[in-house]
Amino acid sequence: MKSKSISRRQFNRAAAAAAAGVIAGAPAFLRGQNLNDRLNIAIVGAGGRGASNTKSVATENIVALCDVNATALEQAGAKNPQAKRYTDFRKLFENAKDFDAVVVSTCEHTHAFATMLALRAGKHVYCEKPLTHGIWEARQIREAAAKAKVATQMGIQIHANSNYHRVVELVQAGVIGPVREAHVWVSRAWGLQSEEAAKRNKDLVYVADRPREEQKPPAFLDWELWLGPAPYRPYNEVYFPGPKWYRWWDFGSGTMSDLGSHWNDLPFWALKLDAPRTIAAEGPPPHAEIAPASMSATYEYGARGDLPPVKICWYQGEEKPAIWKEGGIPKWGNGCLFIGDKGMLLSDYDKHVLLPEKDFADQPIVKANFPKPIGHHAEWINACKTGSPTGANFEYGGRLTEANHLANVAYRLGKKLEWDAANLRVTNAPEAERLIRRAYRKGWAL
Repeated sequence: MKSKSISRRQFNRAAAAAAAGVIAGAPAFLRGQNLNDRLNIAIVGAGGRGASNTKSVATENIVALCDVNATALEQAGAKNPQAKRYTDFRKLFENAKDFDAVVVSTCEHTHAFATMLALRAGKHVYCEKPLTHGIWEARQIREAAAKAKVATQMGIQIHANSNYHRVVELVQAGVIGPVREAHVWVSRAWGLQSEEAAKRNKDLVYVADRPREEQKPPAFLDWELWLGPAPYRPYNEVYFPGPKWYRWWDFGSGTMSDLGSHWNDLPFWALKLDAPRTIAAEGPPPHAEIAPASMSATYEYGARGDLPPVKICWYQGEEKPAIWKEGGIPKWGNGCLFIGDKGMLLSDYDKHVLLPEKDFADQPIVKANFPKPIGHHAEWINACKTGSPTGANFEYGGRLTEANHLANVAYRLGKKLEWDAANLRVTNAPEAERLIRRAYRKGWAL
């Protein structure tokens, strides 16, 4: 999806239209509302990322808080004493009249459930990445968001920073020529790993398989609600709190879909990607329950308009591109490398460089196309009030999420996948269906 930028004149025009209540598809609560009024926001998932997200939207009225963790709920409530408190987000939405917008920061396996309830209630939604736990869910959320016509944003905060904007401008301006290959790597290795490696990471407990020991959940945790739609299993400290759950397939998707949301965002955006044609992945033998610490994946995308076919390669943990290993580029711990016909562009979150540097010493200044970033959360709040666009709405975020999850499917099946995006089907591997659409525990349906 091509990112839309707006001028100050367009922004003011949109704001005036919102005040008059004439923005196409604007929710009814905007009509006649003073744009200086605060939104009433419900927080679903108040601890960890939820606490950070709550702070980022604290310019508005926090009117409801929901968390299965009573300690997190108590801490959030102390900062927002006026907010109603809930443990079950399904109960929260029984009182949807109380709020205009929702911020979803639960564990990944319940993202789609809270988000879908918000969309069906006609509420604006900000949801942490990855948008959903799986491919079918991402498609359902995309389609529901299109019908709801509300302001949506997936939590990939770097999408709104000036460095990412500049990289997109340089690539799309053709500074390095047509791009036929890009490499993305992250050094995080939170998955199935050795006991020694786990000890080096204080956030994780070493585990090689599902524990047999049944432990009593902490008194502050509603374990049944935390599990939500996931298959039942007894509580154990290896699952809770985050980021422990993130490496278990029933609850998360490992590094690929988590950090992939941030890092694959850059080539996905700059190269105007959509659905890959094929996906292959390599790594250690797949574990039935735990995501890998290290792996790599290769996507093949077809031509997009006047853009040539392109190969996107992902690496995590100990895996790195050959050009990195051979010293052909600076050995940044995390990065995204675009390889064009005229040169290369290397970027991380906060900086970028054109390579070889001597070839671009006299590079003319490329005109900026994006307005100065106001911040990812602020962008969403603006959109809620004015109808202005967001950079990572659920249409864009849903497509990125689908692509990221496909790499995990290819890895778990050990097969190069041929992807039929229109029908959500791997044409050469019918066994992929169970990984595209998961079964839910009794009592849960999307």
